[in-house]
Amino acid sequence: MFDIATRFKNSYGSGPLHLLAMVSGFALLGYIVATARPSALWNQATWWQSIAVWFVAAVVAHDLLLYPLYALADRILARLVGRRDVSAPRRRPELPVRNYIRIPALAAGLTLLVFLPGIIRQGAPTYLDATGQTQEPFLGRWLLLTAVAFGISAAAYAIRLVVAHVRRRRAGCSRVDAIDEE
Repeated sequence: MFDIATRFKNSYGSGPLHLLAMVSGFALLGYIVATARPSALWNQATWWQSIAVWFVAAVVAHDLLLYPLYALADRILARLVGRRDVSAPRRRPELPVRNYIRIPALAAGLTLLVFLPGIIRQGAPTYLDATGQTQEPFLGRWLLLTAVAFGISAAAYAIRLVVAHVRRRRAGCSRVDAIDEE
């Protein structure tokens, strides 16, 4: 069995699960295009309102603009969090804080992208006519959601710090007890 999996991986370049995911993804794409029809993806009257144009623009904007920006932000975060006293011995931190900042920042960024039209009140008259509500709460709710995400992350980090401290103290006590027994 191991030989078959190894030969498959050597010939295909990845595991069978990757092939299954790719085939499923392309099947889903084919279904979407067949169901939506290519004419629904392209608006001939106003080309810039086409789904295909917006999709390509989103890919280009992400790859050329957003990815370099958040990669730079991650590097800055790594340098800021990674600073330590030069005279202190080099050791790996027991609980890195980096992911406890990354995850809520990612959540805040993604929700900002999703709710940006409501936050900047784009299409306010149309939204008011369609729902009978204003777009005023969008900014406050996004800020609250961001604060909650960072708060939960900070609480999770604090709990992990306490647990690590308790484990370290227990490990230290058990070593002392073991030395006393000898």
